[in-house]
Amino acid sequence: MDVSRETSPPDAAEAVFGDHVSAISAYVDILADQGVVRGLIGPRELPRLWERHILNCGVMAHALDPGATVADVGSGAGLPGLVWAIARPDIEITLIEPLLRRTTFLTEVVDELRLSNVTVFRGRADEAKGQYDVVTSRAVAALDKLVRWSMPLVRPGGVMWVIKGSSAQSEIDVSLSTIRAAGGTNPRVKSYGDGVVETPTTMVTIDKVG
Repeated sequence: MDVSRETSPPDAAEAVFGDHVSAISAYVDILADQGVVRGLIGPRELPRLWERHILNCGVMAHALDPGATVADVGSGAGLPGLVWAIARPDIEITLIEPLLRRTTFLTEVVDELRLSNVTVFRGRADEAKGQYDVVTSRAVAALDKLVRWSMPLVRPGGVMWVIKGSSAQSEIDVSLSTIRAAGGTNPRVKSYGDGVVETPTTMVTIDKVG
């Protein structure tokens, strides 16, 4: 298989990442190589890396406020945290991940790409310190669990962003009591990337009571 052909950036990459296409392409190349070797990305995902993972995360990076502080809970291979860090060098991102092999990978990527706006924290969300403007996660757990793990890390007046699929609204409906108990309010579903990518990204947004 020609990996370079599989991971070459699609037309939408420039619209989403602008001047940072070369940097995000370097990250994709690492995912397609060491990400697969280390079991962080399945080999069947290679043809879908850009559309299903990179663009899926990247289309909402523009919505982050300038200079925002962000925590990515259960960062895994760096999705969405590393994608946002590359797309938005002005923000500060902490990647929270409990597994050593994943934090080792994340640290190596940060060093190789010279990302000065990224901190890697090995541990669970309830072991992390500080509060953030935005706390995000993707493909980690059901919404009610994510609210319990993530909302304590959101500063008052901040927001929790969870990348979800078609079940987003139903997950909100069954998690309303958990959201309220955690200090969350105004849960809603937003869509990003319409007209830019083939499948827009669905995200649950929950505000933290100020």
